[in-house]
Amino acid sequence: MSQSARSTVFLQEMGIGVQWKLRNGEVADDGFAAAVQALADSEPAEALPPATAPTPVQPAPVQPAPVAVERPAAAPAAPPPLAPAAAPPRPAPAPRAAAAEDVAAPEDESTAWFDEAPAPPRAAPVSEEAIAAMDWDALNSAIASCTRCTLCDSRRNAVIGRGAEKANWIAISAAPSRLDEKDAQAVSGDAGQLLHNMMKAIELKPETDVYITNLVKCRPSTPDGAERNPSVEEVIACRPFLDRELALTGARMAMTFGQFAAKGLMMGPVARGKVMHYGAQQLPVVATYHPDDLLRKPEDKAKAWVDLCLAKASHA
Repeated sequence: MSQSARSTVFLQEMGIGVQWKLRNGEVADDGFAAAVQALADSEPAEALPPATAPTPVQPAPVQPAPVAVERPAAAPAAPPPLAPAAAPPRPAPAPRAAAAEDVAAPEDESTAWFDEAPAPPRAAPVSEEAIAAMDWDALNSAIASCTRCTLCDSRRNAVIGRGAEKANWIAISAAPSRLDEKDAQAVSGDAGQLLHNMMKAIELKPETDVYITNLVKCRPSTPDGAERNPSVEEVIACRPFLDRELALTGARMAMTFGQFAAKGLMMGPVARGKVMHYGAQQLPVVATYHPDDLLRKPEDKAKAWVDLCLAKASHA
């Protein structure tokens, strides 16, 4: 293939061959295009094969400028450069938030690996000897972070006692209720208000004369979250805290509220209507109904009044 033929093919492939078709109001034939290409390739026009006769057309009424074959390739009518001019750089697109479908989903979304992770080691339980030497601040801090039994694994809050730190009377319930745990207060809500009224009925001032606490400081619950009585092991684990509360308050009279509170304190048979004694100091103890029980069964308030009068007489 000759150089001109290759040029023709190349111009057609580049999409610029058609720019040589119209000149001087007539359609240029292949010979004319070949002549122009020859000039662009620096070949003599005589070396090209004769061109076929052009098809005459009506000359355009305007711009009848003739085209000279000897016109240099750099003339304005010359074809555009073979290499296209570089386009101006486009502005960088604004970043967009990744769509949900753009985020590759993890191969395994299971959280079993997290559930199977070992639990952090439980802190060592504080000893009975250490508890026996604590002041109020240290005691309350030890109760809040206690690990002496398994209730520490399920509790929401440990419930410390409340009331006068120097009190002649101590009121003891079995364990926190769900509401007590939520409020972080021993015998809270309506039951707490009724307990205050019971103390006032025997001429005690709850704010200065009574300290209120629980045998067990964390709420015992079943696996499904229901409340239950504390176990013997849980009562024994919390006993050093109760003994320290008795020592710090200096209480000289105790009342237990609820049947299990009396049994848990005395660790044996108990009965209403008599005075029992607890510990080496032989602290007088009188058992009565829990305020929650009295709210559910108000007719037992008369029996509770008898118990309160017995405790008042024993303390006097």
